[in-house]
Amino acid sequence: MHRRTAISVSAALLLAAPLLAACSGETRPGTAAVVGGERITTSALQAQVNDVRAAQNRSGQGSTELIASTPNLERQKLDSMLQSRIIDKMADTAGIEVSQKDIEEERKAYVAENGGAEQFEALLLQKGAMAPGQVDRFLRDRVLLTKLTAKYGNGKLEEPARAAVKALRIEVNPRYGAWDAKQIKLGAGETPWIVQRSQAEGAPVDPMAAAQR
Repeated sequence: MHRRTAISVSAALLLAAPLLAACSGETRPGTAAVVGGERITTSALQAQVNDVRAAQNRSGQGSTELIASTPNLERQKLDSMLQSRIIDKMADTAGIEVSQKDIEEERKAYVAENGGAEQFEALLLQKGAMAPGQVDRFLRDRVLLTKLTAKYGNGKLEEPARAAVKALRIEVNPRYGAWDAKQIKLGAGETPWIVQRSQAEGAPVDPMAAAQR
């Protein structure tokens, strides 16, 4: 049986962001967010957005619909980047590591369960707004969450997630949305941050379906 964990996008409260502001009170140019004292630059964020838009445009007749379905793509990609850093912090605190072999095995499982590599990448683009070059990060997150779940137990990741958020002191440029440290969310939505889901062995896996509920 394969057990998968999905991350959602959502939001709420705008927090003060001293590291994002210059002395004049204006947002520091070039900063999308600060996580653990490190900047996520607007250029790094825009590169991810551009990769997704390029992949959507290459997708054929459905490209218009795909683009229309992601009007808040900048916020969605920033949230994904923030969630990945939270997962990294949780794993670091727990002493959990991931190898390239782990990632490749996860890829093989998803590819086999979703009808091939092309179909898997198309699914991630459609459901998760992920370009092919962003799939490895998705798989890394899945592996780490699986290992974290094995360590803490099913449905028990919220406490270590909150501890990670507190340690990272996440601050978001208001241009991209509102970060809610209590809900661990960025942007608008009602989906819980972490949703556990289980698939019967051999059943097709939609890795982002839980985030769409």
